[in-house]
Amino acid sequence: MGRVLQIQQLTRAAFAPFGDVLEASGTADKIINQGLCGRFHDLATLDFCGDTARAGISLFRSKARTLPYRLEMMERHPLGSQAFIAMSAEPFLSIVAADENGRPGTPLAFITAPGQGVNYYRNIWHGVLTPLAEPGLFAVVDRIGEGENLEEHWFKSPFLIERTEPG
Repeated sequence: MGRVLQIQQLTRAAFAPFGDVLEASGTADKIINQGLCGRFHDLATLDFCGDTARAGISLFRSKARTLPYRLEMMERHPLGSQAFIAMSAEPFLSIVAADENGRPGTPLAFITAPGQGVNYYRNIWHGVLTPLAEPGLFAVVDRIGEGENLEEHWFKSPFLIERTEPG
């Protein structure tokens, strides 16, 4: 069946080694638009390598996954960070792992709350886009440019990711 991982709530502190949590929480940094809009400013460290590389915004539509989720593969992007911003209030999984000698270590699985997104730092192992409900539509900010910016690792034995029941 595979090794079992429990899902934990996505928080800035727990996710800090892997990237940024994107959310409008607390008090806005600036009030703009005639006092009607709060700006939560500069929430992610975007990092792109290469002379001709630039930031791009794409839209991804992914099929919803179910729990328990079978994690067989992780990927990383050595030339650029990658941000996923859900375009609905539905939760998604953010699965990350520290690097251990060029391969992912034991993964951690986080579930987002409504209004949260993530930015994976450059070269961080992460799972594929994993929405838990339709429509699975995301704005993605990542590196556009030449060069090989994808590395995949397939596990010999998959992980099974499941939700911890309260109580």
